[in-house]
Parts: sequence; C-alpha cells; structure tokens
Amino acid sequence: MKCGYVAVLGRPNAGKSSLINKIVGEDVAIVTKRQQTTRNNILGILTQRNYQIIFIDTPGIHHSKNKLDRYMMKNVRSAIGSSDVVVYLIDASHEVDEEEMDYIKMLKSKAENLIVVLNKIDKKLVAKVDADLKISVQENINIDKLVENIVTLLPEREMLYNEDEFTDKSINFLVCEHIRGILLSRLDNEIPHGVAVVVDSENETKDKVYIDISIIVEKDRHKGIIIGKKGELIKEVGIRAREYAESLFSKQVVMHLFVKVDENWRDNNVGKYGY
Repeated sequence: MKCGYVAVLGRPNAGKSSLINKIVGEDVAIVTKRQQTTRNNILGILTQRNYQIIFIDTPGIHHSKNKLDRYMMKNVRSAIGSSDVVVYLIDASHEVDEEEMDYIKMLKSKAENLIVVLNKIDKKLVAKVDADLKISVQENINIDKLVENIVTLLPEREMLYNEDEFTDKSINFLVCEHIRGILLSRLDNEIPHGVAVVVDSENETKDKVYIDISIIVEKDRHKGIIIGKKGELIKEVGIRAREYAESLFSKQVVMHLFVKVDENWRDNNVGKYGY
C-alpha cells in the first residue's frame, strides 16, 4: 500500500491545523485565530484501504525570539527532513512577502516532493504566487483532490500505524492541547502566547480517571485573568476539558485544574513543560 509522512508547512494562520483536522476527521491540533498555536509536531493519521497518510502539523514559519520559538522552528526543520511529501500552505487572502517567497524557493530546491497549496480561496484572493492546487478548508473545496495528489507521491510501504489510530499523541497530551486551545480562543489578546498546560498526575481505575492539570502563566495578573471573575472562566475550562477527556477515556473523569506562575518559562523552562 501507499504509506508515508507528510509535513504541512506555512505561515501562522495559513490553516495547517484546520486542514489536518478536516482530512483526518478528528481534532488532533489546536485551531484558533491566534498565531503560532502549534508547538509540537503533531501527527494526524488517515488510513484508507490502499493508503495511510501520516500528517505532521508544524508550528508556523516565523523568526525566533526566545527558546520556545527556536524549539518550534527546530520542529519545522525536523519535519521537513523526515517527510516523504511536503505540503506548503499559503493564505490566499493575504499578500505573500519576499521572505515567504524565498522560503518557498528554498523548499523547491530541497524537498523532492513539494505541493504548494493556496488555501482560503473562498475569500478575496490577494496572494500572487504560482500554486499546484487551490483549496478552501472552510468550504471543503478540493480537499479530496489534495489527498489524491499526496497519495500519488507516497512510497509503497506497509502501514506504520494501526488502522484505528488517528494520532500518535497520548490522551493526556490531547487534553492539555484542548485546554490550551480553549484558553487561546477565550482570552484572545488578553494574555500573551506564554501559556503552558501540563498533567501533574493521573490515576485510572476501572470506572474513573483522576487527573490533576496545571496551567502555567508568566505573570500574576495572567493567573487572575485565567481564573476569571469569581472563578467563572476556570470553571468553564474545567467543564469543557472534562467532557473532552471523557470522550477520549470513555469513562468518568475527575479533573482538578491549577493555575501557577512561572516567570519567563519560555526562556528558562521550555523542556520542563514538554515544549
């Protein structure tokens, strides 16, 4: 069968996570309006009768500002080097600057199987760049065509994952990412990108899962924002996160959320929180 890894690259908010979630049919990556929400290379797996595509959702291409940024860009380079196919996604509703054009040219010289894709063609087209395919994730335009193009470039290989797997990440990882996604969506620009979510402990019995999770912020005032007035926001996050966790564990979840301050963790403690 056809089987291989596909790195999905592009600027922040080009629609990489949305594309993978659409194709895989599961929420394996955060989708928000905030830039640079993806920190790890998350695998989304699509298995059909004659092929298996293993998508790698990468952080958005950007300049490095701190250790977290440098870690994210290292993930991008790693994804390119380990992939059979590279899909470069461009937001068709924005202009493509010289820096991005140079990056695309570099990919064309280094990636053996590159597909340049214009996304968001349901909006006003602004980007002026030659592309192999035009799609809209939002309107489900040419998504099947993109999958077909990818499959033709994959090598013949035995499947690498079981057919019922849709990601290589643990349930704990998915729950933490879900919480981070809720926060980024609800808080908009009230707090910076410096929010980490980690599992402190987990104990699973026959009928229940007990899980303690910490939300890490960089300032005391951010802690107050996340807790919210009379604890309303953290309560909402807890309810939504518990429901999501129960859908994954398929059993009752008892969840406790804690908000902690760790100043400058993005420079000093990146590895501590798994980023």
